Amino acid sequence: MFHVILYQPEIPPNTGNIIRLCANTGCRLHLIRPLGFSLDDRQLLRAGLDYHEFATLQVHETLQDCLQIFDLSRVFALTTKGTQPFHATSYQAGDAFVFGPESRGLPAEILELFGSGQLMRLPMLPNNRSLNLSNTVAVAVFEAWRQCGFAGA
Repeated sequence: MFHVILYQPEIPPNTGNIIRLCANTGCRLHLIRPLGFSLDDRQLLRAGLDYHEFATLQVHETLQDCLQIFDLSRVFALTTKGTQPFHATSYQAGDAFVFGPESRGLPAEILELFGSGQLMRLPMLPNNRSLNLSNTVAVAVFEAWRQCGFAGA
């Protein structure tokens, strides 16, 4: 299936919601330190409910450590600075999606790791700042999964 990479996530309920999403879609979740919370955080556990045991989650010390396991040409960064419409790319099983921290998004030095065709943007109305992280992950995962015929569902 797909890989969801959260770079330095800050808000426990968002990550809890994403754990639940990953458990229900077969995605693997990768968290990049530092985390803005403990993995034992009550809000994280509450948002994820009892889905933690069904999700595959791995914590990495750095993004570089995480990216080593992927074909970089199949890793896509979601950012409001992206120019490539998310829905206009063809996805395949095993693709990875990188999302930035809630308060600041992906920093420039991370965005520079990717080609312009890998900097994806979800459509939004003009003059709006951004979507909620867990909503953005859900939209991205379901579009990529839809393109793959909801394999495994």
